[in-house]
Amino acid sequence: MNDVLAGSCLCGAVGFELLSLPKAVAHCHCRQCQKGHGAAFASYGSVPRSDLRLLRGLESLTGYASSPGVLRQFCAACGASLFWSRSAGEHADWVSVALSALDDAFVPGKQQHIYVESRAPWCGVGL
Repeated sequence: MNDVLAGSCLCGAVGFELLSLPKAVAHCHCRQCQKGHGAAFASYGSVPRSDLRLLRGLESLTGYASSPGVLRQFCAACGASLFWSRSAGEHADWVSVALSALDDAFVPGKQQHIYVESRAPWCGVGL
């Protein structure tokens, strides 16, 4: 299996590669992820920051500090959510990638649903 995965935003302005397979795959049901994605939950996997290679669209990538020390990045043209990361602490050298932005197939081994106490009451996902 090829460990390099390609990804992009909805309009294609931002393109990236992951040089390693995402780890810590989680489907987050917190209110910030719900609002940021416009969905019941957001699915992310994390890679070392050094394994995220931006191929195009740096000028289209913008960010929002959703809470102290957390930056959510998205395409300024189409609004697609792409990444989030911490600026300090134990995982500051990792970046979480929205799995829906991957263009290549990726099937995680282990995955989990987190912050399910905030799950949308209208979502029928059996948790």
